[in-house]
Amino acid sequence: MFSFHDQDVLVVGGSSGIGLATARAFAAAGTRVTIASRSPGKLDAAVKDIGHDARAVVLDTADPVAVEALFSAHTWHHVVVSAAQTPSGPVRQLALDDAYAAMESKFWGAYRVARAARIHDGGSLTLVSGFLSVRPSGGAVLQGAINAALESLVRGMALEFSPVRVNAVSPGMIRTPLWHGMDEGKRDAMFAAVADKVPAKRVGEAEDVANAILYAAATPFTTGSTILVDGGGAIA
Repeated sequence: MFSFHDQDVLVVGGSSGIGLATARAFAAAGTRVTIASRSPGKLDAAVKDIGHDARAVVLDTADPVAVEALFSAHTWHHVVVSAAQTPSGPVRQLALDDAYAAMESKFWGAYRVARAARIHDGGSLTLVSGFLSVRPSGGAVLQGAINAALESLVRGMALEFSPVRVNAVSPGMIRTPLWHGMDEGKRDAMFAAVADKVPAKRVGEAEDVANAILYAAATPFTTGSTILVDGGGAIA
């Protein structure tokens, strides 16, 4: 088990899904965890879920002033960014406003956090991308492009930010609340189809991705890397 005793960790997007699972794992490993998202209600529920005296701050990564203010007050050992809202669809059908919003949320939100973050030397910054960067889908072209841009950003920042380590964790199909708005039957059929296709023969869980994020934070010889957690989806 990874140990982060007496370290400070910020998980942006830590109120649900992969971010919440990551915050739970860091807290269990001995860190002082702070989670950030836009929703006070979700943050309150997540803090109770995490336990271990976790803290919460309301943050909209689209607000550069708020992002700068958060990081001007504290230096962290590890920062994780998993927050994003990305409308999806084929290039010729996705409204341009939705396309701009997707890039704003996932790429520029992470960029603002990375730019402002104060992280101890030897600490880490981890961005969550997605396997569409290497296995594109004709129905989600922009998502693949955004994920690829994040992974390229990570490689460059690993050079610029050294000795802070910078990595990406790239999930495949993960069972998270993101899919709760989908018809249950269609969702189950989608998960079953993915599980049948990928070599791991199952869809991922948020905890699978959290394990990879903790690995990236805990391993001092890992930087500039993209860690796939996709059940083999990129090669299927």
